[in-house]
Amino acid sequence: MSVTSTSASGVPSPEEIVDLSSAMYLADHCESSVSNITYSLAFSSGNPRIEETRGVMHLYREDISASTSQLPIGRKPLVCVLGVPNHMTDADFCKFCGSFIQHMSEMRIVRNDGMEDRYSVLIRFDSQNSTDNFYKHFSGKRFSSLEVEVCRVLFTIDVQYTGSIEHAQASPASSTEQPTCPVCLERLDQDTSGILTTICNHSFHCSCISKWTDSSCPVCRYCQQQPEKSVCILCQTSENLWICVICGFVGCGRYKEGHAIKHWKETQHCYSLEVETQRVWDYAGDNYVHRLIQSKTDGKLVELNSHCAHADDSCGSCDCSIDSAFTEAVLNSKVEAIVNEYNDLLATQLENQRIYFESLLQEVREETERELSEAVEKAVCLKLQKLQAKLDKCVKEKKFVDDINENLLKNQEIWKAKLQETEERERRLLMLKDNKIRDLEEQLGDLIVSIEAGKTFEQLPASNEIKDGTVLPIPVESNPRNSPKGATRTNNRRRS
Repeated sequence: MSVTSTSASGVPSPEEIVDLSSAMYLADHCESSVSNITYSLAFSSGNPRIEETRGVMHLYREDISASTSQLPIGRKPLVCVLGVPNHMTDADFCKFCGSFIQHMSEMRIVRNDGMEDRYSVLIRFDSQNSTDNFYKHFSGKRFSSLEVEVCRVLFTIDVQYTGSIEHAQASPASSTEQPTCPVCLERLDQDTSGILTTICNHSFHCSCISKWTDSSCPVCRYCQQQPEKSVCILCQTSENLWICVICGFVGCGRYKEGHAIKHWKETQHCYSLEVETQRVWDYAGDNYVHRLIQSKTDGKLVELNSHCAHADDSCGSCDCSIDSAFTEAVLNSKVEAIVNEYNDLLATQLENQRIYFESLLQEVREETERELSEAVEKAVCLKLQKLQAKLDKCVKEKKFVDDINENLLKNQEIWKAKLQETEERERRLLMLKDNKIRDLEEQLGDLIVSIEAGKTFEQLPASNEIKDGTVLPIPVESNPRNSPKGATRTNNRRRS
């Protein structure tokens, strides 16, 4: 009752205030949650020389599905494959998708800002089930077993085209809508076969483009694998570059470090090609000498026409009004003159190139000879140092050996003298020992004789004749020369 009465009075009740605030909070929370799970990514497509189409794709964040392990709610049968390497052609990507090609109604290849070596593919499937199966099968899968890049599949909310930028007048082949496939000439129909739109905005059947092995477009020959940017060999800058048409040296112009003109001064290669405009500059003549320029429409090389100075409606005072035969003759003469000029130019440049490379060869020979002479001199000096060191070592060893020899000779004389002295002492000792032995033998002989004489005397009968007698020994004849002095002294003692 109170709720009805308050409502009738026009003043909201506290319960209504709570419900209103809750609804506003839920709305804000839903908007913030949607912005937290999605993000936008700018893209572009088309031939940069002709026309570029720009747009923005709104994608679900990659970490949402990975964290919740559930597919986003409210998703559409539209996915985006981010970061496909440039070396994978359209045919390679179709082969990579495999059996899912038949469930794809449309594919569009676009380039993302900041990804120069990669591209992205927007794919629309015929059903949500096919889209989910494609996401589960290819999300996180490697493009090749030999590479580390993986396939990043994100569900796409919406794709918005913001506009197009026209760089040059488009050719009829590129501006006209193709109702049929340029390969099989059959009508492009999503119901019968999938349609693949290349990065240059040309559409083909997926089955037809799968058989195209070249990386360029079959219609405009635009290649998504752009060549690497050239840089100056010396300062590594990528602006205002010039390439020498003689040797291929890449240097920066005079508005940078001036390495191209320094190369001309060093090598006398006077012709250089500007990378940005494809024009040839003659340093010797200080002017442009190119005959061909690159068309901005299709990128092909065309002849640089020299128009008449009076080319207007009132032209008639110059040679432009001459008959066709004369004009053809003049044209032939100009062509012949151009051919002769190019032949002379080629011969001159070849001669300059020959002189330049001969000078390089001469410098290399001189440098090689100098290095060889330095190497030989260094080797000789090193060998002499080794021989001198070996000689010094041998001299030192010889001196050491001589000192040892001298000391040994001195020791030999000393030991010889000691040996002689020892031998003399031993000889005297032997003589003394022999004399003592002889004396002892004589004394022993005398003692034996005395003992025998005493026994004999005791055995004889007692008589008056020998009773008071004295026993005299019988002298023994001996050689006086052999009798020693000791024996003489013993005999003398006996006589006394």
